[in-house]
Amino acid sequence: MPEPGPRPLRADAARNRERLLDAAVRAFSRQGPEVTLDAVARDAGVGIGTLYRHFPTREALVEAAYRNELAKLCDAAGELLDRLPPDEATRAWMDRFIDYLATKRGMADALRLVIASGANPYAQSRDLLVAALTRLLAAGAAAGRVRADVDPADVLAGLSGVSLAAGEPDRRDLADRLLDLLMDGLRYRPTD
Repeated sequence: MPEPGPRPLRADAARNRERLLDAAVRAFSRQGPEVTLDAVARDAGVGIGTLYRHFPTREALVEAAYRNELAKLCDAAGELLDRLPPDEATRAWMDRFIDYLATKRGMADALRLVIASGANPYAQSRDLLVAALTRLLAAGAAAGRVRADVDPADVLAGLSGVSLAAGEPDRRDLADRLLDLLMDGLRYRPTD
């Protein structure tokens, strides 16, 4: 008989956990790893005991916050495909990817502490991102809106390049232009 997994969280505990993760992303992105866990708990509207019940160490909180942001981004692929044509869903996902990288950059110092503790928060990041892009691009190709000969890993590299070129959030206009250019290169155009 298989071992039982962890019990699902009660609805209120799940909400508290999600609020803690959102507050942690804000805090570590804006204030770095020095932010107090009391401040994170206060921002989430919970007590410090609730924070420690979910995340016994600072490193556990940082890693969970990062992984949660990654999961939100990857899950957005399906959500966007449910609402938009595949090419528009892909372009909307690209915007979210740029926001995700900005958050990751903001959390860089805190994430370095996680790595120094022996954990690897990035262990599955690339695979999950490529899988999300594969889903988007495959839907676009099936609909005849996106080229079928595009390697999702190449698109991921292009998106990373856009993020580096655009840099800070105040250069979002540059990121938008570069994303439009990248998306234009992905669109299917029948040959005459």
